[in-house]
Amino acid sequence: MTENTGEKRCIVMVDAYAAVGELVRKFREQGCSVVRVQSTRDIPFVYRSSAYAPDDFIDDIVHDGDLDATVAAVAAHAPVAVVAGGEVGVEFADLLAERLHLPGNPTALSAARRDKHLMIETVRAAGLRAARQLRVSDAGELADWHRGLAGRIVVKPLRSAGSQGVHFCDTPEQSAAAYHALNQDLDVFSQANRGAVAQEYLPGTEYMVNTVSRDGRHHLCDIWRTGRVSANGIVDLCDALCLIDSASRETAALRDYAFRVLDALGIVHGPAHVEIRLTPAGPSLVEIGARIAGGGIPAAASTAIGESQLEWTVDAYLDPDRFHARAGTPYTVRRFCAIAGMVSPVRGVLGAYRGIEEIERLEAFHTLATPVRPGQEIVPTVDDLTYPVLVTLLHDLEEVVQRDLNTIRHLDGAAFYALEPA
Repeated sequence: MTENTGEKRCIVMVDAYAAVGELVRKFREQGCSVVRVQSTRDIPFVYRSSAYAPDDFIDDIVHDGDLDATVAAVAAHAPVAVVAGGEVGVEFADLLAERLHLPGNPTALSAARRDKHLMIETVRAAGLRAARQLRVSDAGELADWHRGLAGRIVVKPLRSAGSQGVHFCDTPEQSAAAYHALNQDLDVFSQANRGAVAQEYLPGTEYMVNTVSRDGRHHLCDIWRTGRVSANGIVDLCDALCLIDSASRETAALRDYAFRVLDALGIVHGPAHVEIRLTPAGPSLVEIGARIAGGGIPAAASTAIGESQLEWTVDAYLDPDRFHARAGTPYTVRRFCAIAGMVSPVRGVLGAYRGIEEIERLEAFHTLATPVRPGQEIVPTVDDLTYPVLVTLLHDLEEVVQRDLNTIRHLDGAAFYALEPA
């Protein structure tokens, strides 16, 4: 980590909501002041329950559509860097960095870093393996395409996140219904879905590859293997993440492919979260976010490895010499880690959880968070936004983490959730 030189350098964080609070604190620990820029007039619905901590910022600038005014307000703080705090802020962070002549990712490819169809086509044009896909604007066209492809496909919004709105479809009729459902809904950022993307279903294990870049040089911070279950009508629901060591056999292929994806999408500065399926034919991109990973992943990685995207992002922007001197160093897992999401099958008002104490007694238990608390509405878990409980496991032995992960899945189920009387 870079040393605090005593200078009060300013960092601009675009759409810094609660999920990136730890990154904000890391910059502040280095003596930086942080300016928050909100790229939309209204806070997206997904962030309204725990938006952000105002005291972390020296200014809070809300962009109301007047770009020149926003640029001027930001420039008054003489920032040294602009960082995207979340997915919705990626394009605006690129634009601000360009207008302020600060290190950033070129705006020419900003749309490809957000639009999931354009993203895959850009990667394919660079010669990388990529899923067959269709940009959907008509249900009939989608059904015909599905018939010609045969097999399972995935239909999802063009610009959402958190696996919200992802549909796994085995028939053309299911695909058409999924498109109609998306077309009548808002994405996770409270913006209207304008079309959708349909992609062939990629077989194989899915991994999350987290990186940080500076001046086009990429560093691999950590890789997580996802666990999957079929539940609540979702064929391929993620229920767990397991940190793998950089010496694992999958690492080289995932790292090399991820770095080529970063190059194809013009990501030369800052963090990225790359989701990749390791198919029988080799790695293939699911999607990428040009921002730090969510879901508490960086904090868990810091605990298990000693550093993560948090520390590497701070170095990339504040101390590029240190970043370049260390980039490429393989990470080593000091303690094995997993993040488990409880999969609710119930709907109603939660009265209590039955079995929390058993989870807290597990040998590898580290932390537990309850996004849904007694007295609040609970719904069936269908995506990353509807886990009622998140458990982090940490232990010296991988076998103990895996055993406790299996135990958590055993404890989960309808009996785990006591509902208030209707």
